[in-house]
Amino acid sequence: MIKNSKEIGPNHYRETFGRYFEDFQVGDVYDHRPGKTVTEYDNHLFTLMTLNTHPLHFDAEYGKATEFGKNLVVSTYTLSLLIGMSVSDCSQKAIANLGMDDVKFPSPVFYGDTIYGSSEVLEKRESKSRKGQGIVKIKTTGTNQKNQIICTFIRQILIPGKGNAVEDKVEQY
Repeated sequence: MIKNSKEIGPNHYRETFGRYFEDFQVGDVYDHRPGKTVTEYDNHLFTLMTLNTHPLHFDAEYGKATEFGKNLVVSTYTLSLLIGMSVSDCSQKAIANLGMDDVKFPSPVFYGDTIYGSSEVLEKRESKSRKGQGIVKIKTTGTNQKNQIICTFIRQILIPGKGNAVEDKVEQY
């Protein structure tokens, strides 16, 4: 997590978070902490909120009969959790998420697993059509407590340059 502060008056400071376009360097890796231990409640709530009716995610007897022997955490929860974990390092100042590619789930996630994330800056370039903004391409990798890779994806984010973020224009930020 990148945390800064700006002086808003004599001896008066306000914390700020996130990176400007200029702060990203190709090859940098950001570890996202803290991790999150996934509970049965997390999985049930997300499954219900998204209307995912596959019993593998909430019916214990069904889960026992599968090759996994128990319920799986719904993969879109895993993806959402990793995106959320990466916000403070990668997209706290974002104008927009432009896209996601190559989403993979190489290992299952179960209740009780603790998820950790990291993101690597793959590319960055100034926007051709939006002055003072740039596009950053990152690869996020999620691992569990056994250091097994459970999810990977690539994301393109539109990031403001210094002086062009919303917080640079709004007094309360």
